[in-house]
Amino acid sequence: MKKDPMDSPRWMGGMPDTVNEGRLGIFVRKLLSHSRLSADDQSAIAALPFSLRRLEPNDYIFREGEKAKICPVILSGFAFRQKISADGGRQIVALKIPGDPLDFQSLYLQTADHNLQALTKVEVAVFSLQDLEALVTSRPLLARAVLVDILIEASIGREWLLNIGRRNALARLAHLLCELHYRVGQIAGEDIVGFELPLTQEQLADLLGLTPVHINRTIKILEQKGAVKRIARRLTIADVATLRHIAEFSDIYLHRNNVSEV
Repeated sequence: MKKDPMDSPRWMGGMPDTVNEGRLGIFVRKLLSHSRLSADDQSAIAALPFSLRRLEPNDYIFREGEKAKICPVILSGFAFRQKISADGGRQIVALKIPGDPLDFQSLYLQTADHNLQALTKVEVAVFSLQDLEALVTSRPLLARAVLVDILIEASIGREWLLNIGRRNALARLAHLLCELHYRVGQIAGEDIVGFELPLTQEQLADLLGLTPVHINRTIKILEQKGAVKRIARRLTIADVATLRHIAEFSDIYLHRNNVSEV
């Protein structure tokens, strides 16, 4: 069985870093993927006090309406943001991967406007918002990195809105798979071959605005085209080039080359 990239040292914050080789290395790498930080800034992040928290799939990290006092960062595993309609319907509005801060917005907004749950088994580093705010206030480059991270998340949200509103089912799913391939590969620092999607068909339906039956039919078409493989109900990316062609995928909205333009 192909080893999942999350299980490698890269996904546990252990890949060598210019400054930090500890548990927060993956968080530093995430910020460096889109912003320039000095060695001193990186050391200051690594020195932030935090606690470790481990969660099981579907555990809540925080709930809509709660007052935020912490900012968790994913060290391993995947999480998702969701909104619930008045009739109980769920819409998944964001996926969070290793290295992602889960609540930078609470540096500026006091109340959570969505639910955040673990998608897989998750380990998070939990920072005090007060400590993080003090650090950001005193370091302009870090403040800019926080802003850029929030802006890129908003850019991804706009693309998701277009995906659900204007692409057909086949292009929707292919586009999402392309996005995850590039986001995970960027933080891992390598091309991810055979990436296994951590979402069930029901979760894909809640994310893409389709029914589980429609998702199943769409996956079968992608299988026939050689773009994905399905083994024991787990979906694996097999051919990114085919997915890109189906989705007419452009990664501009991910701003993966943002650092060079600073």
